[in-house]
Parts: sequence; C-alpha cells; structure tokens
Amino acid sequence: MANLNETLDRVTDRIRERSRQSRNAYLKQMRAAASDGPHRSHVSCGNLAHAAAACPADAKKALARGDGPNIGIVTAYNDMLSAHQPLGAYPETIKATLAEAGATAQIAGGVPAMCDGVTQGQPGMDLSLFSRDVIAMATAVSLSHNVFDGALMLGVCDKIVPGLFIGAARFGHLPVIFLPAGPMSSGLTNDEKARVRQLYAEGKVGRDELLKAESESYHSPGTCTFYGTANSNQMMMEVMGLHLPGSAFVNPGTPLRHAIVEETARRVAATTALGDEYIPFCDVIDERAIINAIVGLHATGGSTNHTIHVIAMARAVGVNVNWDDFRDLSQVTPLLSRIYPNGSADVNHFHAAGGLGFVIRELIDAGLLHGDVKTVMGEGLAHFAAEPSLDDGRLSWRKPPAQSGDPDVLRTVADPVSETGGLELLDGNIGRSVIKVSAVKPERRIVEAPAIVFHSQKDLIDRFKAGELNRDFVAVVPFQGPKANGMPELHKLTPPLGVLQDKGFKVALITDGRMSGASGKVPAAIHMSPEALDGGAIGKIRDGDIIRLDAEKGTLEVKCADGELAAREIESPALDQDRWGTGRELFAGMRAHVTSAEDGAMTFQLAERTGA
Repeated sequence: MANLNETLDRVTDRIRERSRQSRNAYLKQMRAAASDGPHRSHVSCGNLAHAAAACPADAKKALARGDGPNIGIVTAYNDMLSAHQPLGAYPETIKATLAEAGATAQIAGGVPAMCDGVTQGQPGMDLSLFSRDVIAMATAVSLSHNVFDGALMLGVCDKIVPGLFIGAARFGHLPVIFLPAGPMSSGLTNDEKARVRQLYAEGKVGRDELLKAESESYHSPGTCTFYGTANSNQMMMEVMGLHLPGSAFVNPGTPLRHAIVEETARRVAATTALGDEYIPFCDVIDERAIINAIVGLHATGGSTNHTIHVIAMARAVGVNVNWDDFRDLSQVTPLLSRIYPNGSADVNHFHAAGGLGFVIRELIDAGLLHGDVKTVMGEGLAHFAAEPSLDDGRLSWRKPPAQSGDPDVLRTVADPVSETGGLELLDGNIGRSVIKVSAVKPERRIVEAPAIVFHSQKDLIDRFKAGELNRDFVAVVPFQGPKANGMPELHKLTPPLGVLQDKGFKVALITDGRMSGASGKVPAAIHMSPEALDGGAIGKIRDGDIIRLDAEKGTLEVKCADGELAAREIESPALDQDRWGTGRELFAGMRAHVTSAEDGAMTFQLAERTGA
C-alpha cells in the first residue's frame, strides 16, 4: 500500500480536529450503551416474553437461554420498488442460516421506502428528502426494544440507505451490516433511453413510445442500472466496509446473491459482543471511513445527493465534514469510471469490467483511501479489493482483474477518465453550491448568459414548450430548498435544457433544489446555500442579470455593481400550494427546523447533542 496522499492526510487531520469534541462524545455514548452479555438479559421477564411471544418454540428457547446472538432485521421491503422487492425473501433465509449457527433473528421493524422515479415531477417528491429522517427515526424505533446483539439493514435506494445509516449510528455499540438486493439485469441501453426522452421533450414521439422505452429500461426486480443515488449508496457502503465484499452489484435471484445473503447473516452473528470478534458499528465508521466514502464518490462520478447525505451521515457519528472537504478531495481524486449518466454503460457493465474491487484496489495502491480502517470483515480495507464468486457452491473471494475488462467503462489511476473527481464546489456572490461535472463536456463547463427566473419546474417546461427559450440563458429556479418545499429533485428539467443545449444555445441551471443522482450533460449549480427562503441571494436574481458559471475555477457570480445584489429585496412567491396535499402538511415541523443543504438538510441536531 502506498503512502497516504498528502491532501487526503491533511483533510483527515482537519476533520479529526474539527470533530474532536462531538466524536468523543459520540464514542462515550456508544461505550456506555455497550454491556456484557445480551441486552435481553437486562430486560424483565415480562419484557422478554413480549419480545419472544410470536417466535417458533426453538427460537423462544434460544432467546430465553440467552447464549446465542439475536439479530434485529430492519427492512425497507415493499413490492412496488423494484430494488426492494427481492428483500421480501431475505428474512426467512437469514433466520434459517442463523438457526444453524445457534443464533436467532427477528424483523425488528420496517421503514418506508419511496421511489423518486415514481414521484419525479409529482407532489410526492416534496416528501422525498424528509423521508430520510423519517427512516432514521423508524430505524431507531425498530432497534429501541433493546433485545438485539447485532443488526442487519435491508435497503438500497436514495434516502433509504442514508436513513438506515443514521438510525443505526444511534445504536453504534452493535455490529451492523448492510445488505442490498443488487441491480436488475440490463435492459434498453441508457443512450437509447435518453434519446427517446429527448425526442419526447421535443414533441417528436408520443407518450406510448416514451412509456415503452422506460418500461424496457426498468423491467425487473433489482436496482435501476444507471449510476444514480441508489447505486452510489451501494458503492459507499462497500468502500466504508459495511457490506460483505462485492455485495453491491450482484444481480438478485442468482445463486451468488443467495450465498451473499447467507454469509452476511453468519458474519453479523460472528461479530457480536458474545463472540471473540466484536466489531461494533461505531468502530467501523469514523472520519477515515467518511473520507473513503467521499473519495469513492469522486472516483466513480457518484450522485450529487450525497453532498447532502454524507454530511448528515457523518454528523450521526460525531464527524463534521463540509463542502470544502469535498472540493479538496476532488482535486486529488481521479475519475476512474464512466457509468451512465457519465457514459453509456450501466452498473452491470461496470461490475463485469472489474467493478468496485478493481476501484478500491487502485485507490488503495495510490494512497487515495484509508486502507487501515476497521471493517465488518476485520482490520483493513484490503478485504474489499476483491470480487465474490462461488467455489463448489460456497461463497469465496478472488482478486479483481489486473486490467480493466473495458477501458471505456473502467480505468486505472495511471490512466484515468480525468485527473480530478466528478463533483465540484461553486462559490460566489450568490452563495455556495455543488455541480456534477463528470457528465458535462469540458467546453460546456463555462457559461455566461442572462438569467431567466422561473417560479417552478413546471414554469420552465411550459415556457420551453411554448418556444420562448430558444436563446442563451441561465435558468434560475429559486424557492426549491428544504425550508421552502422539502427540496425536491428537478430532474424533469434535464430533457428540455438538453434539447436547447443540443441546438447550440449556452444554457445552465441554478437552483436551491436538487437534481437527480442521474444529473446529466447540462451544467447545473444545485443545492444553493443559503436557500432563497432563508435569505439567500438566489432569491434576489432578476431576469436579465448576467450570470457567469465557471466550473473550471469553481466560481458562480451575478455580474453587478458592489452592494447592488445585497440591497435587493427577496420576492417570495406564494408557497402554500406546495405545502398541502399528498401528506405534505404533515411535514411542516420538518420544514421549520431543517438545516441548510450544506449542513446535511437535517431536521434534528445530532452534532449539537453529541457535542454537549
């Protein structure tokens, strides 16, 4: 393993120092929560009888004896989400496997799992970001019965994994392993899907053709195959050492996936405090693991959503990271993969070319990952520079290929797609925002044009359809932040802006909302902080203001006289219509208390509590 990269080392030190008080407080809390022997030995007979009442007779006896671990399963299963449908069969497999090892398992609880693909452009999308914190709280409720020696987190998609992570962190004295379902098999190519979407946006094909293309893309159980937030989640769980190695991108319904489920159950049971290899979550996840996750995002061109989620996840374990850390790590992390929307391949092609085992080995060898971390497999991230396979029906691991199976999809550190990472920070007189540059061609990373301010996503789409936007412009969509309406994704803006860009116009987007993890070829400055409703300058921009977005220099500015922007009043639109219906009225408390995007858009203040 090479010496640690100098910038990586420096960023680690400053995060460690910045987080010293809150991290120490978190660890003190977790050590106090740990105890000798099963937690169920400390509950009353009546408590334990309730916990075991519905168990089969042999499991009841095992729980009463207390000499074997009891594993809590927290599941995001539902049969509407393709990524989560395979999880329905996991608990019985887990229970049967653990019974053979003298252990037990119970479904501790379920958490909600919404699909951004279903709610995209719909009112329900306003609940999407807040669902992460609901999931975190539901995870805490699930584990609060205090009769578990370890936990398995069954979840895959956008807000689900960060929510499960935050909830699990509050029970960090337990060993915790994450268990995904894997991606669906490849369907219609991503290039063809994008082509049909753009033709639909131009009115050249009808809804029937669009639905046909979408259905051929999303066609079976498993995660969507593009490299959005869901698959970025799986990359992060792997590079943070919270999976069994190679768990991320093995297809559901295969013998290899079944073997991974069984071995994950055995592994969590083997790492409880009842055995000789106790590995609690709080020892796996520290500032080094969080940095590894950020490096992984940069190296693979991961989802912009994680510039929010990673901050919230880190705060759940007393670690304080910010966008400056993201920017500095991006400058030294090479982009190694081209997966849609950063290329035409999907995650199945990426996995076949060498996958995460290849990426992790390359980054460790270059000193760009903390290889000395603890993982659910024990000491050292080198366990994860591997790929799973079946040897006479049993799960085993082998080294990843020495060379990429397809250099168009996966590259080495010595010959990367680009010298720097896929995510960048933009700063200027409008505020701070992030941009995903891995999918944006270099010649389109600098845009200077007049602003056009839109009241909503629909406003832009309607004006595009009316033919009013055939010109150079920077689309400004304010009042889409977490306080305003829950910070929905504005992914439906990509096709019309892409059409205009393909016509030769210089276009860009600025918003305090989010874009999908599938953010594409149009330069988009998103997550603007502070948001308009919180006094952010994005709410002061007017039609005709000249805006310069320079993703090469990391700047974003309104070109106006000193003091002019600050002197303007914010003209807030009526927001009530975006706060009622589809359950949005139930989230008023979250909108009132949520922090900024750069602070993780959190509705509870974990950092302040752990630092007390």
